[in-house]
Amino acid sequence: MNFEKEYDLICVGGGIMSANLALLAKLLDPSLKILILERLEEVALESSAAWNNAGTGHAALCELNYCPEKEDGTISIEKAVRICTQFEISKQLWAYLTSEGLIEDPSKFVMPVKHHSWVTGKENSEYLEKRFEAFKNHFMFDSIEFTKDFEKMREWFPLIMNNRKEGEIMAASRIDRGTELNYGELTKELFKILEEKFDTPVHCNHQVLDVDPDTNIDWTVEVENTKTKEKQQVDAEHVFIGAGGASLLLLQKVEIEEKEGFGGFPVSGEWLVCNNKEIISQHNAKVYSKAGIGDPPMSTPHLDTRYIDGEKSLLFGPFAGFSPKFLKEGSNLDLFKSIQFDNISPMLGAFWHNLPLTKYLVHQVMMNKEDRMESLRKFMKDAKSEDWDVVKAGQRVQIIKQDEYEGGKLQFGTEVISSKDGSITCLLGASPGASTATAIMLEVLENAFPELLSSDKNKKILEKIVPFYNETVSETLFKSELNRVNRILKLND
Repeated sequence: MNFEKEYDLICVGGGIMSANLALLAKLLDPSLKILILERLEEVALESSAAWNNAGTGHAALCELNYCPEKEDGTISIEKAVRICTQFEISKQLWAYLTSEGLIEDPSKFVMPVKHHSWVTGKENSEYLEKRFEAFKNHFMFDSIEFTKDFEKMREWFPLIMNNRKEGEIMAASRIDRGTELNYGELTKELFKILEEKFDTPVHCNHQVLDVDPDTNIDWTVEVENTKTKEKQQVDAEHVFIGAGGASLLLLQKVEIEEKEGFGGFPVSGEWLVCNNKEIISQHNAKVYSKAGIGDPPMSTPHLDTRYIDGEKSLLFGPFAGFSPKFLKEGSNLDLFKSIQFDNISPMLGAFWHNLPLTKYLVHQVMMNKEDRMESLRKFMKDAKSEDWDVVKAGQRVQIIKQDEYEGGKLQFGTEVISSKDGSITCLLGASPGASTATAIMLEVLENAFPELLSSDKNKKILEKIVPFYNETVSETLFKSELNRVNRILKLND
């Protein structure tokens, strides 16, 4: 098809980020002309797809890497507070859409599943208890429970406690309000609203080849139909690159100085997925443990209840691997194409200062199924190989950026790269991206459409959609909103 010549916003990628950005923009100004382009045949087939991510509503309730231990032995919870707030902003958007009748059944993509942290050994148990003490004094986490009692843990996660001896040292914490997310289904719901209410469909089978500055508007986007190979050029005042791992390759073609020095390190993943329904029925929890010494945060093992396509599932992992592809459906040349003069030094620096990560990935790549089962047996002592299958997970690209002291640093998380005038924005990185997508896309709107957020009319609309936006979140506001949102999303059951 032939697109219109000019748009207010072009979103590259049919994942959860583009869905959030386009929908927020349309809710604030329905007259905006927005074009959404996806190179695959459907939306949400890469990182947003259910089997390609952990499916955890990342609210820092169970993920121990969000609460580092300081040199003085105290636990820092600042990052946990920030991520929890951002996840609640995402929930507020879903609740608004549900209350407006735009989402009929939120249980299609979000379900209540209790979040647990579980560790073994004296040192880890002491850490978890200190984290509990820090959490219980903060209103966002004051419902946390902590135990070293075997019977209590057997009640929380019986599969993990089978055949445990009383002499084993372990500890666990639990927060009831945890969630399980099908981000693929959520993404489809958001794009459905865009198409049906705002006449803004996603154009699949269309790949963006290049983005160039334009003298008349801001950017000219070159688009290719992947089926017919027909190419056309479309102009836009604003461009958002939210193409998962492929975002870096496209960003490198854009003529802005802010892109300088960024590189990417691709990491593939696998899950062990239970095929025995009797075992699946015995576990209804997300249980996160601690990454091994020297292992990266991405390696945090967890045994998770999942709900995918209406079926209850049980997953263990993730197991990391290496692939030069930047997307699951990418090219084996992606990593090599990304190496440029301005990022050689950061990439070499990141490699040199992350040798334990290289060692970890080599070890993970060399693992066979039985090696993976041995990792699972640290969680489930009586796990049988025939009850579990190996399933490919999504492809991630961790950010590498310039660092004054180390040359380059490997970043874990997400980062927004924006031109000075905000006319072009790119999202790089991975977890906890999907969980915090709404807050991240509000940041993009601040850069790209500041006038959209500053009008008195839109301030009132935003206050209704996301009450936490630009607010100091007090205990009273947090708890009242948590109750309201959970009731609308049917998460109190």
